[in-house]
Amino acid sequence: MALISQFLGILIYIYKEMDTHKRPHVHAVYGGEDMSIAADGEIFAGQLPRKQQKYVEAWVALREDEIKAAWIAINKHDTVITIKGLEG
Repeated sequence: MALISQFLGILIYIYKEMDTHKRPHVHAVYGGEDMSIAADGEIFAGQLPRKQQKYVEAWVALREDEIKAAWIAINKHDTVITIKGLEG
């Protein structure tokens, strides 16, 4: 698990997957709650408080290509790429 972004108190993690057929996705954590969201915006599991979930969805929409690149980097090259948050 690697922290790749953080903004507005939300932490965004990416995991190295054993099953490389999974779609690129990240895990968002806020206040003890978490959710998994694909690079295309589909929510796989969990949820955050409504306001924070909307922030994560906006961040994913803005950073889809960067999320996909981070997914490839960690799964194929064991390299962690950080991604700017909503503030930057």
